[in-house]
Parts: sequence; structure tokens; C-alpha cells
Amino acid sequence: MNIIIQSTLKTLQKSQYILANLSNEQLSNTSVSPYYSSIGSHIRHILDFYDCILNKDLKNRIDLTARTRNKAVENCCNLAEEYLNVITERLKDSDFNIDDIIIVADDLGLGKIEMSYTLAAILSQANSHAIHHYAIINYILNGLNVSLEDSDFGYNPTTPKREKQNN
Repeated sequence: MNIIIQSTLKTLQKSQYILANLSNEQLSNTSVSPYYSSIGSHIRHILDFYDCILNKDLKNRIDLTARTRNKAVENCCNLAEEYLNVITERLKDSDFNIDDIIIVADDLGLGKIEMSYTLAAILSQANSHAIHHYAIINYILNGLNVSLEDSDFGYNPTTPKREKQNN
């Protein structure tokens, strides 16, 4: 299995950990300012990004604006786990040639455009994107007074580790 897929699966394991340790109420809670988004909306968004990649068409096109946005996933840990399992199994079973050139459609703020990528590049972007959303989830967890026993959650692997200060 390719190292990019292995890294992706390792990153997505953190979604499994979150879902196994939250209630549906915590998953769907939108009370934390300033954005009032839920952990579930971020998990769903991460998985939708991968779903778009996995649904590339026969012409090697990926449309990142064609997300499923299944709102039920945002409110139910079991449904979110099912979606996660579908994504991880499809990634494990993939026979990607990561050097393939693909066309990625996205809206960067001025309308939908198409760009050339390698499959490795979009998978790498998806992995970093997931970690970015984990950082936001970590912020929401803090606002909900929920702590995880994962000191690396929401941190990019290249982020220097902070030493704990004795106060």
C-alpha cells in the first residue's frame, strides 16, 4: 500500500477515535463561538472531500464542489462511523496510480475552475485538510469541555511540540 494512503488512513483513524468517544449531542452541538459549527459538520466535510476523490470519473476528473453533504452524518455518531468505514475501505481497496494526472474542479472564491493535479497531490491536500479540520474540532471540544487523550490531535506532524509549562 502506498505511503500516502497509509498516512491518510492513519489520519482518518482519529475520526474513528472521536466518534467512539462522543455522544450524538456532543457531535451535533453548535454552541461554540465564533462560528457555531459542530464537530459532526467538520467530520462530514472531511469525509465528503475524500468521497469526491474516490468518485473521480472515467476522464480522471474530481469535482470538489460535488459533495454529498449528508446532514444526518453530522448528527449521528453511528452514521458518521458508517460513512468513515466506507471511505476507509474504499481507500484500502484502491489501486491508485498516485502519479496520474487528474483534473480537479473547485471554487476558490471566484467561481468554479479546473486545475491539473497529480493524484498524490490531491490525496496529500485531503490529508492536510483533515488535520486542519481536526484543529477546529479540537477548539470545539475545548469549548464543550470535552478532552481527548490524544495530544497530537489537530496538529500537523511537522508542528514543533510545545513543552508543558509548570504553572
